[in-house]
Order: sequence, then structure tokens, then C-alpha cells
Amino acid sequence: MDTPDFEHSKAMPGAADADAGEPDAGERIAKRLARAGLCSRRDAERWITDGRVAVNGTTLDSPACVVRSGDVVQVDGKVIPEPEPARLWRYYKPSGLVTTARDEKGRTTVFERLPPDMPRVISVGRLDLTTEGLLLLTNDGELARFLELPATGWTRRYRVRVFGEVNEVKLAELAKGPTIEGVKYGPIEAVLDRIQGRNAWLTVSLKEGKNREIRKVMEALDLQVNRLIRVAYGPFQLGKLEESAVEEVPKRVVREQVSRFFTGADPAEEGKAKGKTSAAKAAKSESAGAEGAKGRSAAPAKASKPRDAKAGWAKAEPKAASDRRGPARPASGGYASGKPASNKPDGKPAGKPGTLTLKGGKPGGGKPGPKPRGGGGASSEGGGRGPERTRADRRR
Repeated sequence: MDTPDFEHSKAMPGAADADAGEPDAGERIAKRLARAGLCSRRDAERWITDGRVAVNGTTLDSPACVVRSGDVVQVDGKVIPEPEPARLWRYYKPSGLVTTARDEKGRTTVFERLPPDMPRVISVGRLDLTTEGLLLLTNDGELARFLELPATGWTRRYRVRVFGEVNEVKLAELAKGPTIEGVKYGPIEAVLDRIQGRNAWLTVSLKEGKNREIRKVMEALDLQVNRLIRVAYGPFQLGKLEESAVEEVPKRVVREQVSRFFTGADPAEEGKAKGKTSAAKAAKSESAGAEGAKGRSAAPAKASKPRDAKAGWAKAEPKAASDRRGPARPASGGYASGKPASNKPDGKPAGKPGTLTLKGGKPGGGKPGPKPRGGGGASSEGGGRGPERTRADRRR
């Protein structure tokens, strides 16, 4: 039989009920027991069925009970304390300690090494006997459950020292999610940091954290783990915390990083809702795309117009000079070529800018051709044809 441990249950001075939600609204008895860190909600319901839980002196036979501030809740005849505001601590677990409240083999536990002024706390997940590093502790069982769920999506990052020859190609393949001895693991990101003789240091990141996952995965790669340090759990870092030291995370930081817990959002349900929303958006997008394609096939095709150049876009090709604007100006300094236009070896310009060169004449010199008489302008080429037409008109 599981017996609740009240040894570390201490009322914290100055505890504000507002941090634990609205006490007047009450909460279900199973949640109250879970928040006290005695058990999970499912175990609490089993305890109630077994007749181990009483409220205000009445033994419960159904978990459909709401308790409020001031109600006396007993488990096996022992009164559990009022729930405290949710708090979180960072703890550097040294190697050689067991992450459990009691050990049947008599080994030293994490909770036996905590400072005596610590309230009753439970761990967020576990670390193996020889694994060291960051271990999160909390006084709220519901918060611990929330942070442990893979649906929370938090990454656990480790520094791993292995013995053996590291194959970086095989390390990269772990990102696909390895299957070892019939157990399917999630994607694992493993990066080789440095090599020291026959040992190598790796940085390994994962989101599930199954039992002895890193050790089993490394053994499948013919690597032996001889040191394993957890340096991060989601947004919380080990930082410069010294071995065996414990430090409380400010409440403001906890509320910012775990806002979904305080707003009542279940990460598992939230993940399902996101999946449904993404599927609905994808279906809507496909429907809109099909309708758009149908409309485009029915509508007549329009000639595409060149897009004007705008800031941040690729510049449009320069347009050719129009004949109505006269001949193109010669290139000069500051333009693309930077050289004056010339059609002679000595580089002298062919004519002054804007000067019209007549056929059979010299630019800027010589006598101009005969001017046409009468109405109608003559062409600049073959200027003698204009006067002949004029004399023919006179004879008529």
C-alpha cells in the first residue's frame, strides 16, 4: 500500500491563496491531493475508492467532491496541509543519489540531501543514479506533471562524455528517431564537440527522456557513457549552479515560462487542438487553391505586364531610348562605359551633340541642300527632288 509522506509538508509563511487560483471556487479532491504532491490524480481516485480519503470527517466513496479553502482533508487519518503557491527550484544533483522519496536498497536519496529549511518537494522527472546536473523541484504535484509531459515540447539538453570511436554520420542519423531493441525513440540531436584521447564530448538534445535513453542509444553506437550531465530542461538552465546547490526560480520567471499551467491550458489537449486547427487550415487552403485554379482556367489569359522596379525588388532592365527623343546621347563620365563615343581612331567625336548629319554632306560644314518651295516638307535625304516637283507643278 502506498502511504503518503507528510514528513516534509510545511506551511510556508506568507503564502498567498491567489497564487493557487481562486480558493472560493474550490477544486476537485483528486486535484487537491495531486497538488499536495501525495500522488497522481488517478492514484487519488483509487485511494478514494479504497476509502482512504476523508473530508471534514466524512469518508469519501466518490471522487466527485469539491473542496474549498478551510476544508480538512485526511488521508489514512492524517491531515494534509493547505496547498501552497506553486514554486520551482533548480538543483544540481550530484552523481550517486537516487531520485526517489524512498529507496528499497537503502541508498541515499536526493531529498535526504536537501537543506533542512526546504518545504516538501517532488522532482520533475528523474535522473539516473550516476547522472548529474539540473533537476527541477517543485512543491506542486500538478506543476510537476505538467512539466513532465512530452506534449509540453521542452527540450532536455545533456553534455555526454563517451568512450570509443565516434561516427558522426551515425550521430546525424539519430535525428530520424532510432529504434533500439524494439523500442522507438523520438528524434535525437547529437553533436560532436571535441575529442580527448579515447574519450569524446557530445551535446545531446531530446524531448522524450525515456528510461536510460541516452545510455542505450550510445551503446547501440558502440559508445560507452562514462559521464552524463543535464545542463538544461526547457528554458531553465544549469548555469553556474554548483554541485549539490539549490536555488529557487523567481515566481515571476515561473509564471512567464509556464504561463499555460497558470491559465489552465493542458499541453496535451492544446497539442490536439493545434493539430485540428492546422488540418482545417490545410483543407481550407487546398479548397481555395482548387477554386482559384478552376477560375483561372475559365478566365481568358491576360498578357503579363512587366513589374515596375520597387525598393527591395530586383531592378528592371533599362529601357531603350525612343526615336522621338532624338539620337542617343554619347556616353560620358559617370555612366556605364565612362568613355566618349567615337567613330574615328583618334577618338575625336563624330559631331556635336544634337547635330543632324546629312547624307552626302559634312557635319557642321558645307552648303546645305536646296530648300523646297511651296507646301509640303521634303525629306532630308535626296534634297534635289523637292525643286523638280515644284517646277512640274508650275507647268501644269
